[in-house]
Amino acid sequence: MTTTRTTRRATTTTTTLRTLRTDQDCLAETLKFNEDFAAAAPAAPRTDLDADALARLRRNRLGGDTPPVRLPQGRDRIVAGGVPVRVFVPECVEGVYLHLHGGGWAFGSADGQDERLWRLARAARLAVVSVDYRLAPEHPFPAGPDDCAAAARWLVRHAAAEFGTERLLIGGESAGAHLSVLTLLRLRDEDGITGAFRAANLLFGAYDLSMTPSQRRFGVRRLLTDTESLRAAYERLIPGTGEERRRSPGISPLYADLSGLPPVRLVVGTEDPLLDDSLFLAARWQAPVELGVVAGAMHGFTLFPLTITEREQRRQEEYLAAAGR
Repeated sequence: MTTTRTTRRATTTTTTLRTLRTDQDCLAETLKFNEDFAAAAPAAPRTDLDADALARLRRNRLGGDTPPVRLPQGRDRIVAGGVPVRVFVPECVEGVYLHLHGGGWAFGSADGQDERLWRLARAARLAVVSVDYRLAPEHPFPAGPDDCAAAARWLVRHAAAEFGTERLLIGGESAGAHLSVLTLLRLRDEDGITGAFRAANLLFGAYDLSMTPSQRRFGVRRLLTDTESLRAAYERLIPGTGEERRRSPGISPLYADLSGLPPVRLVVGTEDPLLDDSLFLAARWQAPVELGVVAGAMHGFTLFPLTITEREQRRQEEYLAAAGR
């Protein structure tokens, strides 16, 4: 089902919101995977990650028990005041994608999905720059956002010389989607930079760290994350802060002035506690929005070998290949 809606705001800004409800035809497969995943999960998700648990999650794939594959096509660099990045450059480069990985702001890494990023680089003809930002709890807010903003500023200044193009795109998954929006806002508000990044690609992000209704009501369903796991992740990132502080636009971009930002593609599953975050952000975004709602998908579904994962990879590649031209 596809709908297109144009909304007139009080500021006279016109926003187009295109909602795509996808993958109903493979709902049975997706829900069966969810059921099996929940049955195999611990009875209570861990919210008090100790040093050993953090080390394991940082070493291994977020969705498995073995370290990720590091491809020789990936190149590790240090940019912009010491921020490490991992760079993939295909033979033909028509733009640059600044990628911010997920992992609850506490785990994940720039080399955690080399195979997927290298495929994206070739299919979309993009140099991919993935940021190895500092992680909580050792480095709480705003350390991670500082690193992401520094890498973005470096790209704005040096993309043409480094990659032969000024067509910049940004995006990420989960925590990385949150960090992508914060990065765009910080470039606008702190540097006066708008228009440098021509599109954003945001997968199942958290945009209200004081918790949207879907986050609060999700409960203890064991689908990668749940209500208490989210609360614990926020406490690791911004310890000792109350709900009102967490609604600060610099922490929860759902409450920010969203003018001057580029067109965006938002993706979320119907079985994700962060569903409302994408729905609400799409309603407030002031540039063109493509909102994809994936039938039956849980949080982080792209980590797993599902039909919807392959489809999402292709949709993402097509969007980023065409965006911002």
